[in-house]
Amino acid sequence: MRVNRPGEPSYAGLTTFGKVPLALDPGDLDGADVAIIGAPIDEPVSYRPGARFGPRAIRAADPNGGVPPSFPNMHAGIDFTQALTVVDYGDAVVTPADQARSHEAIREAVTAVATGGCVPIVLGGDHSIAHPDVGAVAAVLSPEPVGLVHFDAHADDAAEVYGVVRSHGTPLRLLVEEGSLRGQHVFQVGLRGYWPDPEDFEWARSQGFRWHLIDEVHDRGIDDITGDVVSALKGLEHVFLSVDIDVCDPAFAPGTGTPEPGGMAGWQLLRSVRRLATELPIAGMEVVEVSPPYDQSDVTALLAHRVVLEALSGMALRKQNRGPSPELP
Repeated sequence: MRVNRPGEPSYAGLTTFGKVPLALDPGDLDGADVAIIGAPIDEPVSYRPGARFGPRAIRAADPNGGVPPSFPNMHAGIDFTQALTVVDYGDAVVTPADQARSHEAIREAVTAVATGGCVPIVLGGDHSIAHPDVGAVAAVLSPEPVGLVHFDAHADDAAEVYGVVRSHGTPLRLLVEEGSLRGQHVFQVGLRGYWPDPEDFEWARSQGFRWHLIDEVHDRGIDDITGDVVSALKGLEHVFLSVDIDVCDPAFAPGTGTPEPGGMAGWQLLRSVRRLATELPIAGMEVVEVSPPYDQSDVTALLAHRVVLEALSGMALRKQNRGPSPELP
């Protein structure tokens, strides 16, 4: 296991997430609670490419980090590094222009992490990676069911996109049809816009999917929506958190492949993710569709980085059996 030199700022040395140690061998996962994995792939996108550069940008979007890492969260009242052992497992060994091999590499990396007892947090990459990474976690935990909380502007439950079955618009249908997820355990937040088609929503309804459109988020507030999701999934032992950064309005996340106006504010996403990670047993997570070529001043990468920090803070609170506190430890 490699570590950065003492005293290094975030922009110096190895660019691991939060300057945590780099663990490139499954044996280095011993004793770790969480492992960060990069999934640099965007071949299956239907509009703007560039998400293959997302993992590197998210890791680098850390103006406050240093060695040793320290992240005292003033909202959660905890520094996750004091409760969790986090390592960076590097990137899955993807193959450019070969989606099948890349997906298999992602599945292998996530399987190694989950089998080792760590929670994988996957940095995308486009949303097609949900099929291998959620599928890998579900396979490791089978036959116990896995719930899914899915933040997205798009439902991603189409049968195909331009004739492509393994697209960034189809992973949820693939996961349900192959048995990795049960439809009644899928909750979607922030959906809006003009896609997918009504027949795809009808299929999702027939499977038991539940969703909260963006108007409901705006009308009722993110706290009420998050409370509904927590209450519905409380009985499950394993929950996967999928965050497509385009759930946020392009004002807060311009650097994404399929931007959709009218979305959530960044603070709403951060607040919801922190609570979900505090109150639900997170078995895996992904943050996807960050496309640096369309970003301005790293706004989107910074938000994605903070989404992971909020999840880690919530997981740390849960591990210590603590609720949120307005005071630092």
